[in-house]
Amino acid sequence: MSRAFVKEGDGTLDPLPDLPQSPHPNYVTPRGLAALQTRLRNLQTSLIALKSRPERLDKLPEAACERDIRYFESRLRSAILIDPATLPLSEVAFGLAITVADDHGQQTTYQITGEDEADARLHRIAPQSPLARALIGAQVGDEVIWRKPSGPVSLEIVQISHSNQ
Repeated sequence: MSRAFVKEGDGTLDPLPDLPQSPHPNYVTPRGLAALQTRLRNLQTSLIALKSRPERLDKLPEAACERDIRYFESRLRSAILIDPATLPLSEVAFGLAITVADDHGQQTTYQITGEDEADARLHRIAPQSPLARALIGAQVGDEVIWRKPSGPVSLEIVQISHSNQ
């Protein structure tokens, strides 16, 4: 093989492309802000450990960690803190807990949180989700339509409260 086509490297790795950032405002609850800060600190600690390895031939883990650090630094810079404890309970808003009842009387409580904090298993939903868009601005007693892929679901707002999580 001709040496003209072999890239001789110096052992460095080009930075990995940045992770995509959401085009939406980065609203965060105090819990969500603390979680972002913790994730960034953990990544910074991991990077130190990766760079102190005696054998560092594989630089990909370091590059991935540096990419993730850039992502979380950006998320923290763009964070818009909203403390739900200061919000009135007159209508559904970011950070509040909303208890809804479906047509069968089954009640579920959701909390509208930041994108990084959203977790369907914990009923934490992002403000851009179809359910959150249906709920925001509604008041107790209102009926909203949640447009799910399986078809629309009617929900009645039963309670609006401050989340105790």
